Amino acid sequence: MTEVRSSTPDYTMGFSEEFLESLRRYTAEANAAYLLPYLRPGLRLLDFGCGPGTISSGLAKAVAPGEMHGIDMEASQIDLAQSLAEVRGQDNATFHVGDVTDLPFEDGYFDVAHCHNVLMHVPDTAAVLAEVKRVLKPAGIIGCRELICAASFTYPEFGVLRQTWDMFEDLVAADDGHPQIGRELKAHLVAAGFTNVRATASIDLNSAPADVAHIHKLSQTWFLAPEITEAAIKYGAVTTELRDAMSAAYDRWKDHPGAVCGVAYGEAVAGRP
Repeated sequence: MTEVRSSTPDYTMGFSEEFLESLRRYTAEANAAYLLPYLRPGLRLLDFGCGPGTISSGLAKAVAPGEMHGIDMEASQIDLAQSLAEVRGQDNATFHVGDVTDLPFEDGYFDVAHCHNVLMHVPDTAAVLAEVKRVLKPAGIIGCRELICAASFTYPEFGVLRQTWDMFEDLVAADDGHPQIGRELKAHLVAAGFTNVRATASIDLNSAPADVAHIHKLSQTWFLAPEITEAAIKYGAVTTELRDAMSAAYDRWKDHPGAVCGVAYGEAVAGRP
């Protein structure tokens, strides 16, 4: 972490190819299903912290011919998102590099704002929600889907894989993030002045052979890679011996006929008064 920074974080865990592949697997249909019933053609939508734009693309389709604006602090992600929109011919999708606490839009510009796994990484939740509220129209809505790390699981866990979630939680917290914020969404939205909060929860269950193979590769070449585990060891989140045990357990897990990995999320839709 740098000494002088915005209220958005430097992402300690990096953007490896395996991590980017996990982001590209997200879609609006699978990961923003709770919000889609609120969307209709002609709305103007903000996808803040949009990443590579795979969810944004589905949201742009849902509001077309209305505008969809995606914003992310990582220029490399915006390049990917813009390229995807161009390939799909989505001329109502525009992407911006920027800080979610200092959005380049006038007051009351959007009908809808959306985020997925964004608030968990931003230190100042209140600042983000205040800025999003500023750019929403009166009676506009916000939809958020965020991780609940404590409710996520890997099975079978071979006596050690639960600790991979604990390690991830410690790393997010060490980066001033919020690994349980999915269960806190209602409270944060109420505190920010939003109304009529509808809170739900869901689990992305990875169980198909391709999903199991992806989780295994992600764990071994990203999450348990030296650049990540060295930081975890520094923070006291793991030891070298435990890291090696986790790696061996994931190798066993990928070949187990009952292998599943569940990622738990809290979801909320709320109105701007």
